Amino acid sequence: MRLTYCPQGNRVSDEMSVLDNLEIGGFNLPKKLLKERIEIILQTFPVLKSRLKESAGNLSGGEQQMLALSRALIPPTKLLLLDKPSLGLAPNLQGNVFKKLVEINREFNIAMLIVEQKVMEVLEISHRVYSIKLGRVAFEGKPDDLKANKPKIKELFL
Repeated sequence: MRLTYCPQGNRVSDEMSVLDNLEIGGFNLPKKLLKERIEIILQTFPVLKSRLKESAGNLSGGEQQMLALSRALIPPTKLLLLDKPSLGLAPNLQGNVFKKLVEINREFNIAMLIVEQKVMEVLEISHRVYSIKLGRVAFEGKPDDLKANKPKIKELFL
């Protein structure tokens, strides 16, 4: 269906190598395509290239998040579902994650559905916003419309 999911909390297989984690993301791809996809993703996340043989458990929290995101991008995808991509990251790394998501969106033309508690940060990178409150869509629109309405932000997210 060309839909992939990146779960919250740096969900990587700690006991496996970085390369093994990437390969498991494309377990159903032909070997040649898998190798091509890994090379493409390593260009986007070059820090992982030098750590391919290391155990994923030895990576920092930010690097594990990069690996989890990279693994989700191994299969060619049209829609990437991200569950709290900034969870557990130091504040200085959170901004890097959001910048990288913008890059991925532009470079790979991948739509993203992001569930995130860092509302203002996500509003800065989003094209469209949906807020769900008590099981119903409480807001649908452009991020700038919501950013301009501080009482609505407070109502929806506090």
